[in-house]
Amino acid sequence: MGKKTGKDKEKEDKEAFEALSLESKAPATMVLLLSSQEEDILLKASEALQKFAEKGEENKVMLLGLGVLGPLCKLIDHSNKLIKRNALMTLGYMATNGEVSEALKKEDFIPSLLQKLTPEEDVFVHEFATLCLAAVAVDFTCRVRINANDGMPLLIKLLSSPDPDVAKNSLEIIFNLVQDLENLEVLHELGAIPPLLELLKSDFPVIQHLALQIFQCVTTDLETRKTFREELGFERFLDLLDNMEFNDLHAEALQTVSNCLGDIETLHIIHLNGGLTRLGEFVLTPSSPEIQSIAIKCITRAAQSSESRKVFHEQMIEKVLVELLSAADDNVKASACQAIAAMSFHPCSKDRFRELEGVPIVVQLLNSESSVLKEAATQALSSLTHSNEANALAVYEARGHEILIQQLSESSAITVASSVATISNMAEQEIIQSSILSLGGVQALVEPLKSTDTQVLMYTAMCVAHLVCDNEERDKFHKAGGLKPLVNLLHSNDKEVLRHACFAVNVCAGDTASAVTMCRLGALEILQEINQSANRRNSFSKLATTSLLNSNLPVKYNRLGRLTANDIITSNFFDAGQARVGEPFLTLEELISQPLNQQRAIIVFNVPVEETVEPVEERKPSPTESEIKKGRMTPKRRREKDKPDEEPQDVLAEKSPIISGDVSLLMLVKEAKDSVLSLTDEREQYAALARLVSDAMGGAVPLEKLHKLDWVLHQSDLRFQLKSNVIPIGMINKGTYCHRALLFKCLADTIEKSCTLVRGDYNRAWNEVLLFEEVHENLRSPEPLCYIVDLMHQPGALLPIDSPAAQQYQSI
Repeated sequence: MGKKTGKDKEKEDKEAFEALSLESKAPATMVLLLSSQEEDILLKASEALQKFAEKGEENKVMLLGLGVLGPLCKLIDHSNKLIKRNALMTLGYMATNGEVSEALKKEDFIPSLLQKLTPEEDVFVHEFATLCLAAVAVDFTCRVRINANDGMPLLIKLLSSPDPDVAKNSLEIIFNLVQDLENLEVLHELGAIPPLLELLKSDFPVIQHLALQIFQCVTTDLETRKTFREELGFERFLDLLDNMEFNDLHAEALQTVSNCLGDIETLHIIHLNGGLTRLGEFVLTPSSPEIQSIAIKCITRAAQSSESRKVFHEQMIEKVLVELLSAADDNVKASACQAIAAMSFHPCSKDRFRELEGVPIVVQLLNSESSVLKEAATQALSSLTHSNEANALAVYEARGHEILIQQLSESSAITVASSVATISNMAEQEIIQSSILSLGGVQALVEPLKSTDTQVLMYTAMCVAHLVCDNEERDKFHKAGGLKPLVNLLHSNDKEVLRHACFAVNVCAGDTASAVTMCRLGALEILQEINQSANRRNSFSKLATTSLLNSNLPVKYNRLGRLTANDIITSNFFDAGQARVGEPFLTLEELISQPLNQQRAIIVFNVPVEETVEPVEERKPSPTESEIKKGRMTPKRRREKDKPDEEPQDVLAEKSPIISGDVSLLMLVKEAKDSVLSLTDEREQYAALARLVSDAMGGAVPLEKLHKLDWVLHQSDLRFQLKSNVIPIGMINKGTYCHRALLFKCLADTIEKSCTLVRGDYNRAWNEVLLFEEVHENLRSPEPLCYIVDLMHQPGALLPIDSPAAQQYQSI
C-alpha cells in the first residue's frame, strides 16, 4: 500500500463538513429536528422540547399542534438512553393536559410504554412511562390495550418501587383498570393485596388515598375479600381508624370496612376477633361528625342482612345506637336513626331498643327542624312499630301519634310515607286507634292520597283500610273528600298501590253511602276491568267488587240481575232496569230530578217511618189518568182538602210518596206481618205472601190473558200523576212478573223470610226459595229443595226449579 500524498489530504479536508452550532427559539424547528438521524441533534432537540413542555399548558397545546406526538412516540424506543428519557419526559409532561391525553389515545404507543416498566429500566423511565399510562388509562379502549399487553402484573410489581412517583402513577392506573369487572376479579390472584396494604403506611397522603380507593373497589368482590381477610386487612384498617393522625383517611377506610361487613363470613370472623367491639368503640369515640355518620352507615349497610343483624344484636349494637341519638350533630343522629330502622328488622332488636328507652328519644327527634333528621326518625319509628304492639304503645305513650298525624301534610314524601306506615302499625290496637281517630286521623289521610309517590300512596291506602273501620269513620272520610282520590288509585300501574287501594275500597264499601259514591265515581267499572286483566287483578280486587255490590243493591241488581237471600232490601232500594253497555248508573236523587221521558219506569221501595204515618183504613186504588183530569183527588188529597190549593214545590216534594214514604207499601208490610207470620208452616207462609203480592198487583192472570193486563198504561198514569219517572212500588195496582217479584222480595226481606230475586228477559223476574221436604213424619230431607214462587198465574204455587212449569214461568 502506498502512502497518502499531500494532494490526497488536501482533497479530504475540502470534502469534510464543518461542525455547525445551531441556536433556535422556534419550537417548530425543534420538532423538525426530531426527524434527524444524528444523535447529538436529537438529544439537543428533545431536551429543548422537554424544557419547553414543562413550562406550561399553552406550550403543551402548541407542541400538540406542531405534530410532536408522532416523532416522540418513536423516540421512546431509541437506543440512546438520554434521548429516550427526554422523549418520555416530554410525553409525560404533555400527557397531563386534557387535549394531549385525548390525542395520545389515538397513538399506538402503549406496548412501547409497557416495555419500559421492566426491572431492567431505571426508575426515571418508570416514572414517566407510568405518568403517560395514567393519563390514558381513564379510557376504556386504552385499558383494553394495557390488559392485552399484560400490563397489570407489571404495574403491581411497581407498587413496591422505592420511588413514590412511580407508586402513585401505578396506583392511578390500577384504580382505573379495576373499574372493569374482569380486572376486579383477578387482582387478588396477581398478588396485589399485600403491596396495597403496605402503601397504607406511606408518608404521602395521595398514595394512601389512592390505595384506599382501590380497596373500596376490590373489596366488593367476594374472592378478593377472602384474600383481604387472610392478609389481616380488616385489622390493618381498624388500626388505621384507631390512629387519629390518619383521620383524613378515615372516611375512605370506612367504605372498605362497610364492604367487609356486608360479607357474612367475614363478619363472623371479625366478630370472633373482636373487630365489632373495636368498631363500636370507634363509632362512640369523639371525632368529626362526618366520620361518625359514615361509620354508622357502615353498620346500617351491614344490617341489611338478617345474619348480620343477629351478629350485631349479640354485640349489643343497639346500646351504641341509642347513645348516638343524643349526639350534638343532627347528621349523626339521623344516621343512628337509619341504623335503628335497619336493625329493627330483627325482632329482638326492636324489644331491646324499647328496653333501652330508645323509642321516646326517637319520638322527640320528630320535632327537629332538620328535615333529614325528621325523615330518619320517622323511618325508625315505622320499623320499630311494625308487628310490635309494645313499641307502638311506647310511641303512643310518648304522644308520637299526634306528631305523626301533623306530619301527613309535610312536603317530604319519605316523611309522609313513614308517618302513614307508623300510624297504620299503631292503629292495630284499639286504644291507640281511638286516639288517632279523635285527632282527625281519617281526615288527615285525604291529602296523602293525592300524592304522586308510590310509597306514600301504598301506605296511605293501607292506613285508610285500618282506620275507616266503622260507618262513622267512613262517613268522615267520605265528607272529607277521600273517596275520589281513593278511587283514582284504582288506575295505578303499581301492583302494591293497586292492591292496597282495592283493600281500602273494600273496607269503605261497608257503608252504603260510600259505596254509592264510589260507584258513581266509576269504581265498579274500573274494578271489573281489573278483574278481567291477568296482570292487574289481585286478591282484593274481586272482594272490593263484591263489597261494592253488596252495599249498593240497586247497582247489584242492575248489573248482575240477581239478589241472593243474603241481600236484604231496605228503604230507598230501586229497580232501574237491566244495565246497558256504556250507560252510567244514576242515583235515586238524579233519577227523581229528571223530567218525564219515554223510558221504563223506575220502581222504588221506600217504607215510611211508621210513627209519622196517618192511619189509612184500606189500600185505595191509584187514580187513573181520566180521574186525574176530572179533578178527582187521591185519598191523601181528601184528607188535606181544607189546606190551601197551592203549596210550595219543596213542601209538595216532601209530601210526595217518593220522598216521604210509600204509605200503601206500609199497609202491605203490616198485612204481611199479620197474615203471613201467623202461619206456622213455612210453605204456607210463602204461599200466603205470594197471594198477598198477587192481590196487590192485579190478582191472578191466566197465561192466555197476560196481554190484557194493561200494566204499561197504568204505570204511565202514575208517572203523569207524580210528574216523575220514579214510582213507589206500593202505588202499583197492576204489575207483571218483574214488579211482583220485586214486591215479593221486598216484603219477604221486611218480615225476615228468605228468598232471591232473579231478573230474566222481557220483563220476566222470579223468586227462588229453599224448602225442606217432609220425607216421613218428623223427618225432613237432608238438603233443601229450590222452588220458584208463582206470583202470576196460580199465585202461591211453588214450582220445583227444574220442572217444566218453572221453565215456562221464567221464559216466554
